[in-house]
Amino acid sequence: MADYEKTKKFGREFKEFLVKGNAMALAIGVVIGGAFQAVVNSLVNDILMPFIGWFTAGVDFSDAYFSLPRLHDDIEPVAITYGTLITAVINFFIIGFVVFLLVKSISSGGKAMKKVCHLEKPEEAPAPPTTKECPFCITEISIKALRCPHCTSKLEEANA
Repeated sequence: MADYEKTKKFGREFKEFLVKGNAMALAIGVVIGGAFQAVVNSLVNDILMPFIGWFTAGVDFSDAYFSLPRLHDDIEPVAITYGTLITAVINFFIIGFVVFLLVKSISSGGKAMKKVCHLEKPEEAPAPPTTKECPFCITEISIKALRCPHCTSKLEEANA
């Protein structure tokens, strides 16, 4: 009977986890991330890469490699394809830059929209001071004090 209760409790906890929002937020993030990936890939592959190819006169790094010398005649030659790594690094930086620009533009657009719609709270004026410094003992005292409670000096002015 104890195993049944544990299983039932486990099932209830799993259901709460799914409904709580953790799994739903993750699922929504994955779906939106997939759609965002399609946008970024199209922007990079269809707009930026042709321009970069035109600028670099069609240089394709992905074909760059060097072969290691054969030690025996019966072994296939080994090729180190460093060009694929160079292409992947270039693509990484391009995609990272495009994502940065998109997130920055969306973020700044959201801030502008909040200001237009007055969703952001206006900056409040600072509160008037409630304390001052005793000129004799340099301790903080009430702004209304006529005498310093620390050194008992008589203060010349009082803001009442």
